[in-house]
Amino acid sequence: MPRSVRSSLPAVPAVLLAIVSVQGGAAIAKGLFPVLGAAGTTSLRIGLSALVLLAVVRPRLGKLGLAQWRAVVPYGLALGAMNLLFYCSLARIPLGLAVTLEFVGPLGLALAGSRRWLDGVWVLLAAAGIALIAPWHGAGVDLLGLGFALAAGGCWAVYIVLGQRTAAVLPGPVAVAVGMLFAALPVLPFGIASGSLLGLTPQLLLLGGLLALFSSVLPFSLEMQALRLLPTRTFSILMSLEPVAAALSGWLFLGERLTVGQWLAVGFIGVASAGATLTTPSPQPVHTGE
Repeated sequence: MPRSVRSSLPAVPAVLLAIVSVQGGAAIAKGLFPVLGAAGTTSLRIGLSALVLLAVVRPRLGKLGLAQWRAVVPYGLALGAMNLLFYCSLARIPLGLAVTLEFVGPLGLALAGSRRWLDGVWVLLAAAGIALIAPWHGAGVDLLGLGFALAAGGCWAVYIVLGQRTAAVLPGPVAVAVGMLFAALPVLPFGIASGSLLGLTPQLLLLGGLLALFSSVLPFSLEMQALRLLPTRTFSILMSLEPVAAALSGWLFLGERLTVGQWLAVGFIGVASAGATLTTPSPQPVHTGE
């Protein structure tokens, strides 16, 4: 993103643009699934994102100390696993539901160990949302897709914890660039095994480049800019809009229609996430892209 644009864009519009960018990228990814599959699409996105970020940030890998390597390697592996599981869920269930269920991970992390009655309200809201999505009668939403989305949410919670540790020993851009390099390790074997990467064409590479731009490079840049200007809590509340943005993106770009119950689920989990962020005394961990 050009320096002049970055410096002139206010923080709140930057966050909102990052949300739109991520969900637009997810729509592009879903369009690639019929050709590359979830594993191939994830490999293309992570691989190209790593190349772009390494070229832009140019981290001095030889200068990193042992403590920094110990922090950034597991952080990157968690990032890769989270993205692969999320794309596997996206191949089976609508975008809005996948993002909504993935949010359960950070929400659980935010509420972990809490004994306040108000936090119980947010847990009940999130549980009600999951109950509305679950295919209780053996039909409707794909059960394996739901499992992948919840597993991605679990990886997201781990990624947040590891990301905080990494941020303590590495500057943000360096952590993201090096982390993305290691994110490719758990992903590429699945992409190679699928055989889909052997048939890459210039058109697919172009789409992969757009996917990397909209899903990683642009939102990372916008979020870093916003985090310098916004309190962490305000940032996290804004990120709670993501399930709704994902549902709208799926509707607009992919023709995905959610039932009334599924829209209620998106709303319940979004409100639970925003409420937990608003009412928890300590600063909450933030989202840095999926």
